[in-house]
Amino acid sequence: MSHTRARGGAVEDAAREYLLGAGLEAVAANASYRLGELDLVMLDREADGAGVLVFVEVRFRRSDSHGGGAASVDWRKQRRIIRAAQLFLLKHPQFVDAPCRFDVVDASGDPQSPTLEWIRDAFRVDG
Repeated sequence: MSHTRARGGAVEDAAREYLLGAGLEAVAANASYRLGELDLVMLDREADGAGVLVFVEVRFRRSDSHGGGAASVDWRKQRRIIRAAQLFLLKHPQFVDAPCRFDVVDASGDPQSPTLEWIRDAFRVDG
């Protein structure tokens, strides 16, 4: 495994643990499709028990000198994530009627113990 992949894996693990600690439930990780990849897919349960399916993009930057990780999720990246989410829903029909949300976890600093900023509803399909 390359150093970059290992670093990415450590950061995604930290983001997953952070989101689990915030009450989300893990559904999938690194769901890869020809048109894109989903870093994390989580379920955010509402107080009434209904769930929101959350597609999470984890972006790591050692520093924010060239913009933070969240800034790197431009419209092209958003489009790839949305396409991958559509394919995920096709392969997992149990979630097809669930409301969906796109979040970003901006990670920085030490990849083994990153500083995490969770941006809920970071972008939407309609704009």
